[in-house]
Amino acid sequence: MSDLLPNTPEFSVSELAGAVKKTLEGAFGRVRVRGEITEFKAYASGHQYFALKDEGAKIRAIIWKGVASRVGLKAENGVEVIATGRITSYPERSEYQLIVERLEYAGAGALLARIEALKAKLASEGLFAPERRRPLPMLPRLIGVVTSPQGAVLQDIKTTIARRFPTPILLWPVAVQGDGAAEKIAAAIAGFSALAVDGPIPRPDVLIVARGGGSLEDLMAFNDEIVVRAAAACTIPLISAVGHETDTTLIDFVSDRRAPTPTAAAEMAIPARLELLADLAQKTARLTGALSRIASAARLHLNQAGAKLPDLPSMLGAARQRLDDRAERLILALPNYVAAQHRRMDQLANRLRHPREILAGHRNTIALLEHRLASALPNLLRNYGKRLDAAGYRLTAPGAEISARRNRVTLLAQRLDAPLPGRLREARLRLETLSVRLDSVSYESVLARGFALVTNAKGAPVQKAADVAPNAALNIRFADGEVSVKAAAKSAQLDLGL
Repeated sequence: MSDLLPNTPEFSVSELAGAVKKTLEGAFGRVRVRGEITEFKAYASGHQYFALKDEGAKIRAIIWKGVASRVGLKAENGVEVIATGRITSYPERSEYQLIVERLEYAGAGALLARIEALKAKLASEGLFAPERRRPLPMLPRLIGVVTSPQGAVLQDIKTTIARRFPTPILLWPVAVQGDGAAEKIAAAIAGFSALAVDGPIPRPDVLIVARGGGSLEDLMAFNDEIVVRAAAACTIPLISAVGHETDTTLIDFVSDRRAPTPTAAAEMAIPARLELLADLAQKTARLTGALSRIASAARLHLNQAGAKLPDLPSMLGAARQRLDDRAERLILALPNYVAAQHRRMDQLANRLRHPREILAGHRNTIALLEHRLASALPNLLRNYGKRLDAAGYRLTAPGAEISARRNRVTLLAQRLDAPLPGRLREARLRLETLSVRLDSVSYESVLARGFALVTNAKGAPVQKAADVAPNAALNIRFADGEVSVKAAAKSAQLDLGL
């Protein structure tokens, strides 16, 4: 045994480590390793260190800074991935490790688990609440589209919009899968949302985020958290049209509308012009018919109400005729009234007695009363004496008694005669005052001023020359007497018939 030892080659530690490294790199080359990421740590230099493990083993892995942006997905602890790279060793620690060049999710199960976890997180923040969804504008002036400039998706959207209702389209071209696709899609959504309403670049009224169908891995950019949050923060109504009808991504839950295909998204964004015209024609016909029915009903009601109204032209004509009649009567009423008052005044004037006659009558009455009083006083004294005698009174001194009685009678006569002249003077004064007032209003005072009163044969005053018939007998009364005259046959001259 000891003889064999000198024949065994001797290696230094570095030589042995280098030989192992060459053997590993030459035997395995590029490999794909499936495992769960653990012990992940990103250094400030940009390099990322982690380990891949399964139920029975663990291997160190490194992502160099230069390939970190092209590795395919973001490494996180707990994510099951398939890492593609080169096996090598690190001699200083006697460790072998995997230099990762690409990371992929390990099958649909891992992807779905990741999507469900992110979905639950965003739902707990209220990003999927139905009340956050906004209505789409009926006729947008500009439609924004976020999709790849190549492929059939953009062409389908253009064709559908041109067929339904031609509307301008503003495209923001992005990569819809691959490295950096999520960041570009989120930047496009945020860029459209940040456009000013009246800025140099027109702001779309509705936004369509679209791509064609593909595998779950191909659609992962639209399940990325940065894209979902950008869609939730967008201030423009957003329609998601990712994949086919059976494909579902997280952007569908935060969008205002979810379309099964890009063509359906274009149909949601813009109405069909022919359908609008047909609907407008139908509503126009219904509105015209309704207005016609309302007008007919109103016309019928108006006719019925008009039939119950009186004949306004006839009423107006009758009222106008009454007005003319009243106006004519009013014109004649005042002169007739004045004439009637003149006739009444003349009649009253004829009845009035002259003040001198009234004064003479009162004087006669007063003289008669004085005479009756003078003649009644002796008889009164005699009757009084007879009544005393009949009562049985005897005067012991007749002369004295008679003298006393006579004195008493005289006293009574004086007392009776004393107020009578005063009362007569007062009555005479009042009579003279009334006489003066009566003279001032008497027609005779008018005659005394040079006027004359003309009466016909019946004594009625004549006020107008037109009322005098030819050859009519008239009386003209002056202040000092009357004169009878006769009217001329055909002239206004009078024939005096003295």
